[in-house]
Amino acid sequence: MRLVYMGTPRFAVQPLLALHQAGHQIVGVVSRTDKPAGRGRMVAVPEVKQAARELGLTVLQPKQVRDPEFIETLRGLAPEAIVAAAYGQILPKAVLDLPRYGCINIHASLLPAYRGAAPINWAIIRGDRETGVTIMQMDEGMDTGAILLQGIVPIEEEDTTGTLTEKLSSRGAELITSALPRIASGSLMPKAQDQAKASLAPLLSKHDGLIDWTLSAKEIHNRVRGFKPWPGSFTFLDGAVVKILRTEVLPGSSEPGCIFAPSGKTMEVGTGEGMVRIVTIQPAGGKPMPAAAFLSGHRNIAGRKFSRTEQP
Repeated sequence: MRLVYMGTPRFAVQPLLALHQAGHQIVGVVSRTDKPAGRGRMVAVPEVKQAARELGLTVLQPKQVRDPEFIETLRGLAPEAIVAAAYGQILPKAVLDLPRYGCINIHASLLPAYRGAAPINWAIIRGDRETGVTIMQMDEGMDTGAILLQGIVPIEEEDTTGTLTEKLSSRGAELITSALPRIASGSLMPKAQDQAKASLAPLLSKHDGLIDWTLSAKEIHNRVRGFKPWPGSFTFLDGAVVKILRTEVLPGSSEPGCIFAPSGKTMEVGTGEGMVRIVTIQPAGGKPMPAAAFLSGHRNIAGRKFSRTEQP
């Protein structure tokens, strides 16, 4: 099939590679513009753009997909279908109506659950045991189009957003390569979403990573997993920021944020319900390290408290 592919982050890379491998004619890859990122504010290239270049494909990066000049460029490419995966902008009707087989989205949730920008993060944060990928017809709403195909992916106890993204990207690649021939033959019937069961997965901000120690240990553990790798989870100790990278849930109770080091090698923290064991931690200006290594440099830490502010 003659395709235009739209995508930006890592989730969208494996489906692009699979479509290329399957022999589809990809006449253009549309990605968001390059942006400064990280401490050094170096210009970062979208991972889909990098993958497209390595395949020798034409890359387009309009600031706005609604730009009439860009829509005319798309029209000139004459795609039979547009496949999108985490592209980052809602497509206007002029684009939706352009291809013969429509615009097909690869969404990282079992719609109508988790419509929006961060479905993988929120599935982990809310403690779900499974999620999945939906192949859907795009309409003018946000992830509201009819469902064509779905595949379930279990969420393992150790999964973070990073590891789950790889699993869902792989599943999305399988599903989209299976779906396109069936769409062309008319054998894949769209099914409307049940609006009453819809939930949202709003965009995250860096502030979301600030740990609230009054939440339960399970909620904190899920948020640490769901915010990894971005925005990350952090707290404050004596006014300095400390990143919490990996945790475990323990029974017991104590004042929220209060630190214990019962063996001198393990680090436990009170929460609103239960205890959190910190497995991996990163002090300000330092590298990630096991809790035991952190404790060796903070021998009098027991009894002190993590806080939500820079004020000691």
